[in-house]
Amino acid sequence: MDLLSLARTVKDRVEEPITDVLAAARIVTDPRTPLLLALSTLVVTPLYRASFLASAAGSGVLQCLAVRPCDLDSLAEYLEVPDDRRRLRAWLDIGVRLGEFDMREGCYRLKSTPAKLLAQVGNDAVAATLEEIMRFHVPVLLDAPRMLKTGRGFSLDDQDGPVIARSSLALQGFVQEAIGKTLERDRPVRLLEIGCGTGTYVRHAAELNPRLTALAVDLQKDVAVQAADNMARWGLTDRVETRQGDLRELELQPQFDLVTLHNNIYYFPQSERVEVLERARSFLAPGGRLLLTSSCQGGGNLSLDVLNLWFEYADFGGPLPQEDELTAQLEKAGFADVRATQIIPTQPFRAFVGTNAPAATA
Repeated sequence: MDLLSLARTVKDRVEEPITDVLAAARIVTDPRTPLLLALSTLVVTPLYRASFLASAAGSGVLQCLAVRPCDLDSLAEYLEVPDDRRRLRAWLDIGVRLGEFDMREGCYRLKSTPAKLLAQVGNDAVAATLEEIMRFHVPVLLDAPRMLKTGRGFSLDDQDGPVIARSSLALQGFVQEAIGKTLERDRPVRLLEIGCGTGTYVRHAAELNPRLTALAVDLQKDVAVQAADNMARWGLTDRVETRQGDLRELELQPQFDLVTLHNNIYYFPQSERVEVLERARSFLAPGGRLLLTSSCQGGGNLSLDVLNLWFEYADFGGPLPQEDELTAQLEKAGFADVRATQIIPTQPFRAFVGTNAPAATA
């Protein structure tokens, strides 16, 4: 129903029977019509655009069209759509209607500035963040009351591990700054990274210290496989071992100089975090350090508030940490010299560092 179009055409249809004109006029002057028009302009259309852009970026269509304009058959081949050209065309034509794509000489091409920017390789983390928002944040806002009624909670299967791993790189500058301030560079370092995601931060540490070796672990198998593929592509397989595993079930010797957890402490319930941190400390050699980076509650960041809401409704993990709370948990887990650092003022992102103090000698 396009009420705006209806309103514009009423005056152009004086040749129609007067009853049709009056019926159209009644619809246009309905007091609900301004609200519908306002919602369409201010809410619905932007939501449609965001959803379409997230889909186009996640499917690779934006990146494909950034290389060259493509006709329907080329895009179907790229997307591995064997037969259903009709529905693919219908989806692409919505992109044209929304102004994200243009159609000229039988080929689709990028039109809007957001589509062109999200198609750039350097903006992949932003594109993944948009996909995360549409696929995970919107559902909790939409379904929260119903979930309370049914008792259903989100599970880890409700997330897409590779998308989350990519979107977490939107915080790459914060994390790399924390690594740069913590990592020793004048001697060999053995690193254990818990929740390695794409492996980008292990790679950064390896670049800072050429004598670093590492074990990179991720809970989700498809993410660990992707990280292993990345290590091979980056030429780091001789220095980095990658495996799937749960921190709580790892059997490792206390051999590591540095253990890192980036943007994942909230995947563990609050009641288990001290135990998890104790477990992480057990892998450290005497004098080794833990570096934990995380977004924290507070600071007025709406996206983080909605992320926190998602974990409130999940049947795993827990809310984002509070700075004082996590500092106390680290100390309770046996870490010494615990400190929390705000990487950039006004941003609710913290780097926590603690030391596995050598045992006292008699």
